[in-house]
This record gives sequence, C-alpha cells and structure tokens, in this order.
Amino acid sequence: MLEQRIQQQFFESADLLYQVAEPLSRPMALAAQMLVDGITGGGRLLCVGGGLAAQDAGYLAALLMGRFEQERPGLAAIAINALLHQGPGPLDEAAALARQIQTLGHPGDLLLLIDNPSGSAASLVPLLDAAHAQDMSVVLLSGSQDEALRAGLLDTDVQLRLPHSRFARVAEGYRLLCHCLCDAIDAQLLGIEE
Repeated sequence: MLEQRIQQQFFESADLLYQVAEPLSRPMALAAQMLVDGITGGGRLLCVGGGLAAQDAGYLAALLMGRFEQERPGLAAIAINALLHQGPGPLDEAAALARQIQTLGHPGDLLLLIDNPSGSAASLVPLLDAAHAQDMSVVLLSGSQDEALRAGLLDTDVQLRLPHSRFARVAEGYRLLCHCLCDAIDAQLLGIEE
C-alpha cells in the first residue's frame, strides 16, 4: 500500500509536467527573452519568493550569478528576502519585500516573483505594485491559487502558471521552471544549438 502511494507521487508529478510542457513553452520562451534583453541591456533581475518559494528565488539567482550547466559570465541577478528588515516596528513579509523592490529596482530591471506554492497570492500583490511603480516588468511563477496576482499583471508581464492544487506538485514544478529559464537564457547568450 505504501509503495503504491509513493508511486502515485511520481505519477502525479510527471502528469502535471507533461500537461504544462506545451502550454508553457511559449510563455517560457517569452520570459527567457525578457530576462536576456533586460540583463544584457544593463538591467538587473530581482528574484523574490513568497514563503518557502524564497528558497527557489535564491536558487535561481545563484544559478544566474554563478553558472547553470556551462561557464559564462555572471548575470546581474539578486535574491531579496524579508529577513533583511532589521528596523524597529512590525513589517510583514510583503511590506519588507516591497520596500526592497522600491529601493533596489529601477526602470529596465525585472522582477521574477515566485508565489508561495501553498498559495498566498493576495499577500504578494504589493510586490507587483512596487515593481510596476518602478517601471519594471514582471515574470510570475504561480500555482493555481493565484487570482489576485493574475489580476495585477500588466501586458508587459509574463506568467508561468502551474495549475495544480497540491503544494508539493507546484513546488516541484518551480524548480523545473527555474532550470528551463536558465537553460533558455544560456542558449541565447552562448548560442547553444538545440
């Protein structure tokens, strides 16, 4: 019985990834092109994740600053998180992150926002507002509980949506989306043949 339950985890994850491969290929290509254009044009990528997705944002920034699968110059990617707030008085996660976007973001920079896989989308809307106020475009990675964030996107933004209700499936998909973005960016910058 336990073995079947474990196998079901694999099947469910593979099924989600198979379902989204084709519909996400175009938005992924658009997002990768946005990121390359922004970074090569002198902009920076601010990577932010809500809740546990902050780790994914840090992971993606590290791959872009360092390397993915091949050597290349480091790219201007910065992971920001709510732990940086040290001032007096209460400041919730979204307010702390929005403050950093307001402080660090400039026109031509990009925000890569990863929603908490458990779905706290409404609390991250101030981050979209802060990015748009700084004239930044946004790449949003989200699960199925993302109505508030979707409503805050502009025509210049790109959403990469994993339509699943389970936290684990969305979290697994985020890691693959990060790898796909890194690979697509490297392919454009290094001229890797497909």
